Amino acid sequence: VSEADGQVNEVVVHSDAAEQTPKPISAGSTDAEELEKYVAIREELYKKAKEFNSKILGFETAIRRPYFHARPLNVAELENWHSYLDFIESEGDLNKARRVPSYLGGLSVPTTEYFLCISPCALCLIACASYPEYWIRYVLCMEASGSMDLADNALARATQLFVKRQPEIHLFAARFKEQNGDIPGARAAYQLVHNEISPGFLEAIIKHANMERRLGKLEDAFSLYEQAIAIEKGKEHSQTLPMMYAQYSRFSYLVSGNAEKAREILIGALDQVQLSKPFLEAIIYFETILPPPKQIGYLESSVDKFIAPNSDGSAADREDVSSIFLEFLSLFGDAQSIKKAEDRHAKLFLPRRPMSDSRKRYAEDFLSSDKMKLARSYSSDPSPGQSLMSAYPNAQNQWPAGYGAQPQT
Repeated sequence: VSEADGQVNEVVVHSDAAEQTPKPISAGSTDAEELEKYVAIREELYKKAKEFNSKILGFETAIRRPYFHARPLNVAELENWHSYLDFIESEGDLNKARRVPSYLGGLSVPTTEYFLCISPCALCLIACASYPEYWIRYVLCMEASGSMDLADNALARATQLFVKRQPEIHLFAARFKEQNGDIPGARAAYQLVHNEISPGFLEAIIKHANMERRLGKLEDAFSLYEQAIAIEKGKEHSQTLPMMYAQYSRFSYLVSGNAEKAREILIGALDQVQLSKPFLEAIIYFETILPPPKQIGYLESSVDKFIAPNSDGSAADREDVSSIFLEFLSLFGDAQSIKKAEDRHAKLFLPRRPMSDSRKRYAEDFLSSDKMKLARSYSSDPSPGQSLMSAYPNAQNQWPAGYGAQPQT
């Protein structure tokens, strides 16, 4: 195109623009009122925007790195992003946007200053692209706002590119797809974790088996545990195998009610796994919830083996297991089994000092505190009738946290 042609085109454009220009508005009273309303609306919008900006100023100031970088963000920056998103969600408008340079939105760095309007929820994914929890949060926010296309798009980007090696994003994807009716997609997400991302990951096996149970595929759920256990058996010193057995036994009992099968799984596991505190805690607790009669024999032999001085367990773990078993026996054992366990515990774990040292220490403690002088009126010699159980400070509240309350969802 020649320069002359360019001038002609420019003239034509300006001519068209002139034709499209509205005619001047008369300065009547009605027009003045409309103008006043228009100005008032704009002023109100400006006022709200200024107020909103003052609210987010602290969050914006704390954002030290609004762009993507391989270097991890520090804890303060991550917490600030969560707090910022909490605020945006509390405001109820996830689409409120802020102006950012276009290169932060994924475009190439411009030669002149261009800006994009990006919501903080979307901007967060730029700086926090390496963190699965922010992708999960964004997907849930988009789902809650009815933007399923945006939710699906973000989930695909997370699982296929940005955090594709993180098992938690695939577990979330499986649950998300199940909830939205995509059962084949959910199964594929679980299988990806089992086969590639994190083979033997217990949480993935539990959640996958629970999904199959919800779908009425109970045999498939059992098969998942059995296949995973078979694979773990082939590994030397597997740390997952003991808890996999414990979870499989518990799952079998809770979904089928077959107590004998559940016990068989645990008893069979004792010859396959290395005894540990978490495993023994799990099986002792599990025996408490099984129907009577209680099977104490296999527990006692396992505890005896673990708390022996020549076992691989640490002294603290061995003492804790002994205390847990004592608590179990106090509920379900007989007098003879309780006495046997108490004697064994006292022999292995209660401190033994010469009587003179004990009295000397007691006297020093007695004289060192005025409060103790007033509080204690008994003899400086410890009472020989003191209960043995008072010497077991770890006997209570030893059941594994969250194990019993873990829902089969």
